[in-house]
Amino acid sequence: MTREPSTAGSGGLGPLGRRLFAAFAVVALASVALLTAAAVVGAGRGLSSAHQADRQRTATRVAAAAADAYRTAGGWSTADLSAARSLAAGAGAVLTVRDTEGEMMPGGSGDGSHSGDDPGSGNGSGDGHGMTGSGHGQHGQGSGSGPGASASVVVDVRAVGSVHLVFPAGSGSAGLSVAWGWVAAAAAGALVLALAVSWFVTRRLTAPVVRVAATARALAAGDRAARTHVDAPGELGELAAAFDAMADDVSHAEQARHRLAADVAHELRTPLASLQAGLEELRDGYADPSARRLASLHDQALRLGRIVGDLGELAEAESARLSLRPAEVDLTALALEAVAEREAELRTAGLTVRTDPGPSPLPVRADADRLHQALGNLLSNTARHCRPGDTVTVTTSATPAEAVVEVADTGPGIPADELPHVFDRLWRGARARAGGGSGIGLAVVKELVTAHGGTVAAASGPDGGTRMTLRLPRVAPRSGSRLPRGPAEPRVASRANTPRGI
Repeated sequence: MTREPSTAGSGGLGPLGRRLFAAFAVVALASVALLTAAAVVGAGRGLSSAHQADRQRTATRVAAAAADAYRTAGGWSTADLSAARSLAAGAGAVLTVRDTEGEMMPGGSGDGSHSGDDPGSGNGSGDGHGMTGSGHGQHGQGSGSGPGASASVVVDVRAVGSVHLVFPAGSGSAGLSVAWGWVAAAAAGALVLALAVSWFVTRRLTAPVVRVAATARALAAGDRAARTHVDAPGELGELAAAFDAMADDVSHAEQARHRLAADVAHELRTPLASLQAGLEELRDGYADPSARRLASLHDQALRLGRIVGDLGELAEAESARLSLRPAEVDLTALALEAVAEREAELRTAGLTVRTDPGPSPLPVRADADRLHQALGNLLSNTARHCRPGDTVTVTTSATPAEAVVEVADTGPGIPADELPHVFDRLWRGARARAGGGSGIGLAVVKELVTAHGGTVAAASGPDGGTRMTLRLPRVAPRSGSRLPRGPAEPRVASRANTPRGI
């Protein structure tokens, strides 16, 4: 049962999380500050432009009203500018009307307090044109105290003068204050949201890493059941899944080592106990050191040596992927050579040996010594478990993608329930126990073939007979190349290929 590693103390952010959050916070602050400044400047300029456009439209309307008054009176001297003054007063502006010579027209200046006075009524002190002194003063103040707008007075496609409006200094500030308030509120909300998202993303990024680190510490402390169980998106999820897969492999490898140690102890216990008991009988004088007795003890010693040798061969085969020296070799020639080296052993077992070579050359990329060792183990396994008079046939063939070697015999076959286990290490089926095999030879074959990127399979029919099929990836031979290990090139048998018990 798997357990989850404790992550106490990781509820907050670790050093990596704090650095990530600080980086995210700095980016968020800079972004919000930049956007806020841009919004404030843009809003201010936009509102100023809108207000200026409104002022200009007001000036245009006032100019149109002044033109109507000029057209009705036939000149500025008797023109009634009350309508123009009303429009200006309605906009809160101070009006100034000038003719084409730049002279100020009567009744063209005033504010709300004078807008209802008749220029010629004599109210207040005035000049000869009916202009009030207060009007001059207000114009003088207005011309420098706020934004203004001007427009030409056009009558019958002829400019007869101009109007100028001066607006109060605070004109439009209320709208700008509202805009700035909304911008500030939006900036504060964006900042809070950015910090919250930064915190969430930081936790999402660092939590799987913290979990993996905690699981690694638990595994190092001996908890082989610790797993991350992290469901994270993207590369972090792949990292956690890969770590859990690695932890599973480590756990399986450790279990395999424990099983191997137990199996080795079991395999060695019987011959060691028998050898020890026989030697103690001879030492204590309970048995005579006869030739038969000594031969039995010698057989037990040989069995121990064979088991130790097979275990060493298995360990060597399991590391074959690291020690392979691959080259292009002719699989047909290699199979015929292996048969020639094992022929004496096969005939001594009373077997008839046949070969059915396929296409030659049959190129594969392999370590010839290791592949020869695998084929030799298959043939030795056949010699051990077949009956005298049985036939062994070695066949090579090819498919577009694979090179195939089959070792078929007419022996008693393998029970169907044992076929899935014949290549397991230290597996000893009924015929292996009867033949005294150690259950290692076929495991060596599987390791060597797998190291070459190939497969090996066993099949047995209901009426007996066993077929071992070895498949390797086929390669195209290089033009003009000469593949090694042909029948004309005898190979000196090495100690690694000396027949051993299987």
